[in-house]
Amino acid sequence: MSESGSQEAAGAPNGGGSSGRPRPPVGNRVTVVLGAQWGDEGKGKVVDLLAQEADMVCRCQGGNNAGHTVVVDSVEYDFHLLPSGIINPKVTAFIGNGVVIHLPGLFEEAEKNERKGKGNSVCPLSPSSTVFDFHQAVDGVQEQQRQEQAGKNLGTTKKGIGPVYSAKAARTGLRICDLLADFTQFSERYKVLAQQYKAMYPTLEIDIEGELVKLKDYVERIKPMVRDGVHFMYEALHGPPKTILVEGANAALLDIDFGTYPFVTSSNCTVGGVCTGLGMPPQNVGEVYGVVKAYTTRVGIGAFPSEQSNDIGELLQTRGKEVGVTTGRKRRCGWLDLVLIKYAHMINGFTAIALTKLDILDVFPEIKVGVAYKVDNQIIPHFPANQEVLQRVEVQYETLPGWNSDTSAARSFEELPENAQKYVRYIEEHVGVPGTV
Repeated sequence: MSESGSQEAAGAPNGGGSSGRPRPPVGNRVTVVLGAQWGDEGKGKVVDLLAQEADMVCRCQGGNNAGHTVVVDSVEYDFHLLPSGIINPKVTAFIGNGVVIHLPGLFEEAEKNERKGKGNSVCPLSPSSTVFDFHQAVDGVQEQQRQEQAGKNLGTTKKGIGPVYSAKAARTGLRICDLLADFTQFSERYKVLAQQYKAMYPTLEIDIEGELVKLKDYVERIKPMVRDGVHFMYEALHGPPKTILVEGANAALLDIDFGTYPFVTSSNCTVGGVCTGLGMPPQNVGEVYGVVKAYTTRVGIGAFPSEQSNDIGELLQTRGKEVGVTTGRKRRCGWLDLVLIKYAHMINGFTAIALTKLDILDVFPEIKVGVAYKVDNQIIPHFPANQEVLQRVEVQYETLPGWNSDTSAARSFEELPENAQKYVRYIEEHVGVPGTV
């Protein structure tokens, strides 16, 4: 986190702009932690490690469809909306404007973790878009309709994330600032939105008056937490030196614009989402850590070129305990795919890679790594945007020797067996990014 907390002057050549005046100082830079695959790479563990030296940890996008698990003193903590770095009592946690917030879920999560001994129920947050219970119900109805009409669904978490981002884009959504401003006006807009959904989905049942009573009860609880997000971040970036960490949710291949569409999430979970989700300029982005699992996993349906639907995939799933934190679904497993890691790096500009769960590969006599894709017997130089093409790619593998020894106790690169070190070096050289953490 060398860049975080630094207060640098970003001067043009010769130290000035076109007028000859020096440019204003950049201020503090943030360190960003992003998933480089389809999520579940272990971002929460990396954030927890970095948060030990952080002053502030932020969430910038997504909702409670994300899931990070952190184990402290043999106690397991699950995070879905709160930044997992909040487990450090010295950290100020912040939820940015790009996050969509289900208020009951937020308070339930905070209280659950507090009962376990960690966390904080007062987390500053932007007046973000609000996920209502009917958004979650709509999510389920939409999935059912996709299954009935097309024979397959998207495999969403049914947390209402897609519907609320859709409402945000259609400019019909409601935000926390609306809830706090004028409850009478908020109630009228809520009723209009609910009726719109009931018109689209006749089977939908919404207790409008009952839900409004619950929402009104949240007003006093949420009011002390809400900040003007842009001003809050500006003060953090341009005040005294601070170590600021941004915790990405989901991952590059789930990005709404750059992921394996349509089997993606509804937000930008690549580096651009940091700026739009927190209201900060790109010049304040410092280190960008890409979290890479030593093999590949995916929850739900969608193309997965390096998937191993065999004993290898089963062993990876069992050894890695690959079950979704949010959904409880088993994750599909396969070999590490460096084509998609390089693609994620092109978008995010990783300054370093944090490699996780290397020990899961300890028992394999040899390990395959995907290094290229072929379509119609031709190597393609890019990651396919089209799902049908991605379903047809033939992964070209390099086979590396395993190490057949337990690495779970290793705490430094030097403690790894020689072949494990070679595996890490191979990834670094192929992607062109050094390892870290």
